[in-house]
Amino acid sequence: MRIRRRLTSLVTITVLAGLLLLGSQMVGRVFAVAKDAYDNIEAFTNVLALVQKNYVDEVGTKQLIEGAITGMLGALDPHSAYLTPDLYKELQVDTRGSFGGLGIEITLRNSLLTVVSPIEDTPAFRAGVKAGDQIIKIDDEFTKDMTLVEAVKRMRGQKGTKIRLTLRREGTPELFDLTLTREVIKIQSVKYRTLEKGYGYIRVTQFQERTEDDLEKGLKSLEKENGGRLSGVVLDLRNNPGGLLTQAVRVSDVFLDSGLVVYTDGRLETQKQKYFAHKQGSHTEFPMIVLVNGGTASASEIVAGALQDHKRALVLGEQTFGKGSVQTILPIDDSAALRLTTARYYTPNGRSIQAMGITPDVAMEGAVVAAKAEREHNLPTVREENLPRHLEAPPGGAKDDKPSEPAAPQGTQNGAPPAPAAGADSTQGEAAKDPQLHRALELLKSWNVFRTVVAQRQP
Repeated sequence: MRIRRRLTSLVTITVLAGLLLLGSQMVGRVFAVAKDAYDNIEAFTNVLALVQKNYVDEVGTKQLIEGAITGMLGALDPHSAYLTPDLYKELQVDTRGSFGGLGIEITLRNSLLTVVSPIEDTPAFRAGVKAGDQIIKIDDEFTKDMTLVEAVKRMRGQKGTKIRLTLRREGTPELFDLTLTREVIKIQSVKYRTLEKGYGYIRVTQFQERTEDDLEKGLKSLEKENGGRLSGVVLDLRNNPGGLLTQAVRVSDVFLDSGLVVYTDGRLETQKQKYFAHKQGSHTEFPMIVLVNGGTASASEIVAGALQDHKRALVLGEQTFGKGSVQTILPIDDSAALRLTTARYYTPNGRSIQAMGITPDVAMEGAVVAAKAEREHNLPTVREENLPRHLEAPPGGAKDDKPSEPAAPQGTQNGAPPAPAAGADSTQGEAAKDPQLHRALELLKSWNVFRTVVAQRQP
């Protein structure tokens, strides 16, 4: 009984100290939560005391408390987690564009680590890791019930060291191993090239600190290559797992001259934010197609949704992943922290992306057929709605919510363009090997043919 009283006092002191740290603004709300917590705190202290007294080995209070916090956060949704000092330090290098590891974006599905997408030009990408692969073991350790942050920590390491992943892939009868060599992952966030005279291709692999700057450089380079102007641009966000919200807003702002880009809504006023586009430096003079697929997630869905709602671009491809929640890092002290889901984000027209994703304006049949064929050898596409304990979409939305009219790039006529004119489908280079990209280029050229014909007929 003395142990229980001591533990209850310890928890009480800890909670009170936390209230002081939170400040007066939050005290009222936290006390309301704390009262409910105190009603159940005795059960927690009883369990803690019983474990410390009866467990086969001696176990420290700190270890048990950390385990309880980990379980508490893990019961909420796949993206909330307790970050120990080591894990918090690992997370801080995620958005700086350079880290030692394998280059894969992972999630949890049925308590198993599952690949959302490999990042281009990384060891995982070159080794043939596929979206949907389940990671059964990391070296000799099984991953079932391993948290995402723990898995990330284990897959990172010093440059040149090796790691063995045991994978399960649908259509493959047995587990198989891949041995990869860790590299310092320097993500090239933006890639670009000219598809045909006047038509540019921009690939954004992730949203990092310099993505907007690199995008601007790419656009200037493409304009210079094409005589000072572009007739159309394909923005490729396929297998883009997301990244920084601020960069997603800035990238959207590059192609929009006004209006709402995205807004977030949570329980607290501080979680209700709106982000707007500005006219200065905007590129609105050419039509656009945005390419998406099931690996398009989070920040990349913000960009696709904003350009779609503003009718700045057509979205072509497959239903996107559907991660429309905002995670906030809440430091506990100087070292540990919580990564907590605090809000949902919405497109300018009020569509929630969470567990729904972005529905393309043009569903690419070729992509669907290719995906179906690939599933004979790979796991089905993983989306947010497949994840256990995923955050539900708010009421009032449907999965196939789309703008009231088909989006059409600025400067074009709304609606489907006519079939390409004879000889207008002379797609060359990489586009010919990529059905989605091929179709996007055809659409852009068709719009320009249609616009020219309309202009010639006007008196």
